[in-house]
Amino acid sequence: MRNIFHTFIDWILYTSTFAAACAVGLCMATEKLLLSSAPPLYSTLHLLVFCSTLFVYNVHYIVKKSTPELSDRFGWSVHHRSWHYLFMATGAAGCLVATFSLPLNILIACGVLAVLSFAYSIPILPFKDKKRLKDFGWIKISVLTLVWTIVTSVLPILYHSKEMADYPYEILIRFVFMFTLCVAFDIRDMQTDLEAGIATLPNIIGIKGSYRVMTVSMTAFIVMSVIQYFRYPSLSRLLAELIVALATKLAIDYARKRPSDRAYLGLVDGMMLLYAVLILWL
Repeated sequence: MRNIFHTFIDWILYTSTFAAACAVGLCMATEKLLLSSAPPLYSTLHLLVFCSTLFVYNVHYIVKKSTPELSDRFGWSVHHRSWHYLFMATGAAGCLVATFSLPLNILIACGVLAVLSFAYSIPILPFKDKKRLKDFGWIKISVLTLVWTIVTSVLPILYHSKEMADYPYEILIRFVFMFTLCVAFDIRDMQTDLEAGIATLPNIIGIKGSYRVMTVSMTAFIVMSVIQYFRYPSLSRLLAELIVALATKLAIDYARKRPSDRAYLGLVDGMMLLYAVLILWL
């Protein structure tokens, strides 16, 4: 039974099904602020977000180079490559279906996001040595944070025909939250990035400096959550964000002491799902 459970956990993490669910959850968390009530689980936007996450991440895992010794996830991908192709195809089909029902402004935003996402993993840039956005340390973390922020906060605002100027702190809260998680993953990838000549934040300022940056980022998360509370008073939402801030620190500390793909993809990324569940249910 234990082996079956671990096999299922690996499958849901390494096919990016879990990441896709986290993305939809964060969208719904934003929508609850916009609508003053929990949104339905299914919508065309949710279909697009779920399927595009599946598509982009499985493409990323197909083209990513690593060694099984350095990554349990890569070792899993080597032996289960067909799952990546299946979910890539499923994601592409779902995105195609969703595009027929989405307004033009959403499609334009998705076009820009698609270019950034593919340029992140696929060597299409016209440079001699660095042909992917992820080969540039600061651009790598900036693009990843920005894409997740736009997908999970800006797209819901556009989808529900709201003004972004009315929700600046929601966008900023999402940005610093995702930035914190991205720094944690850059710490995980320090060695492989260093060998590839990628000057990420942890490789520039070191591990201790990176943890200080994450502390500052989560402090900003708390401050902006309090400010947003005075704009849109919801004690339950503020409480959820404070719980998430504490849980994120604990998750990152755990991953620091017991680093593994499961710890990062399940626990650190899982803070996104915790955020969504608390926002929607409290």
